[in-house]
Amino acid sequence: MKQIPTVNSDIENKLKNITCYALDMDGTIYLGEQWIEGAREFLEAVERAGKSYVFLTNNSSKGPENYVEKLGRMGLAVDKSRIVTSGQATIDYLKRNYPGKKVFLLGNELLTKEFLEEGIELSENEAEVVVTGFDTTLTYAKMCKVCDYVRDGLPYITTHPDYNCPTETGFIPDAGAIHAFIHVSAFRYPDHVVGKPSGDIMDYLAGRMGVSKEETAMVGDRLYTDVAAGVNNGYTGILVLSGEATMEDVKQSDVVPDLIFDSVKEMTAYL
Repeated sequence: MKQIPTVNSDIENKLKNITCYALDMDGTIYLGEQWIEGAREFLEAVERAGKSYVFLTNNSSKGPENYVEKLGRMGLAVDKSRIVTSGQATIDYLKRNYPGKKVFLLGNELLTKEFLEEGIELSENEAEVVVTGFDTTLTYAKMCKVCDYVRDGLPYITTHPDYNCPTETGFIPDAGAIHAFIHVSAFRYPDHVVGKPSGDIMDYLAGRMGVSKEETAMVGDRLYTDVAAGVNNGYTGILVLSGEATMEDVKQSDVVPDLIFDSVKEMTAYL
């Protein structure tokens, strides 16, 4: 029988050994443009303790600059080096595994700009690899094109698996919903997922930040992406109950968090 950690407790002092906190954003640090109670104070406490934090998001429809601007509007000045996205990790994955290959990208103008700036060659008609992201400019013509390529058997990569994206008014279809559409038409799911819970984005994070897995915690409100990214890849996986997941979800899930807190506010005492 699985052992579920006691909420708001760190009996084994696991957080004392953590030097870097990888933080999911919506549902973990803020909701919309409102700070979750105690989140600002938690970030300050991390730095007072001589530790670091980085924001790690699966959302590939926005670039680091967008998050810097949003956090700035909320009163937190943060450098874009502290923002890690699934789009960035996917670019890194392509450079290592498909160097020089032409890519058909299903993504919005922000992700397209990011790929081009990093030297990824994009192609509408001569693609050798398919990459799907959270395309907020999706059209039926784009869906037809990507399904053709997937049906033809091209390598099929995706930035992340999330089914829905939280907004201030509810949920909107995310990359996982796009994968479902493609699967029904082209009978394939992505060959490879780069974002959480994949080890790719976690290894990219560790390499970029110069931290070890043993000293890094992945903190988030989703079991199947955030917490799984931690516990399945050698990091400390921490669930906060301030967003999507509930304790009932924990009881039914195969993913068992290393620690559980009501919010990051309750983690502050254990830093």
